[in-house]
Amino acid sequence: METQRKVEVNEVTVSEETVHDYLTNNPDFFEKHADLLETLKLPHSSGTAVSLVERQVSVLRQKDLKHERKLKELLDVAHANDALASKIHSLAVRLLCSPNLSTTLSNIEEVLRADFDADQSILVLFGQPSGYEEINVGRFFKATCQDSEELRPFNTFLKSGGPRCGQIRDSQRDFLFGKGTDEVGSAAMVPLGTETLIGFLAIGSADANRFHPGMSIDFLGRLGELISEALQRF
Repeated sequence: METQRKVEVNEVTVSEETVHDYLTNNPDFFEKHADLLETLKLPHSSGTAVSLVERQVSVLRQKDLKHERKLKELLDVAHANDALASKIHSLAVRLLCSPNLSTTLSNIEEVLRADFDADQSILVLFGQPSGYEEINVGRFFKATCQDSEELRPFNTFLKSGGPRCGQIRDSQRDFLFGKGTDEVGSAAMVPLGTETLIGFLAIGSADANRFHPGMSIDFLGRLGELISEALQRF
């Protein structure tokens, strides 16, 4: 057992714990004995000795800096959430004003590219490709039958019913973004419709850390719900 350190006070041995408890229970002790504050010296990180008052000021200043950093982090998150909510609102307005499926898809692609900085994106709808021949939104849109063999690499994702983020397999990347597409370092896949009955949205980024398994997917879930409702109008 560790030997407790003692201090000599008027030839009476008093434990450090006793002194600690006394000062804790009497926080006004130094107010009554202000002269002691200037005589007590504590070691500073610089190696010099400072008064108890200076040490307290230093401790309080460090706490203030920690609080400022924490407050800045919270404000940054709040600003980011506000910006995200504004973008979601903008997309919702554009989808409400879309008169047909082709315009809806065009608006989704434009918002993802311009407002959400998507390096690559594609929306996959389940159905016979021949039923979407009038749709012309470039590489953003692809129609395929839900039981198509080319969807086999997505089976686990499609059954999960929730967004998925991270790196994707070569077979998935080739189907979504084209064979030989090396600039997709990470991707987010968002199911559309209950049990992914409508299709899914994929967003690719050149940054391998942009989409990762540990990130929050609440935003992606809301995005998927919004797009699903818009598509079901047609």
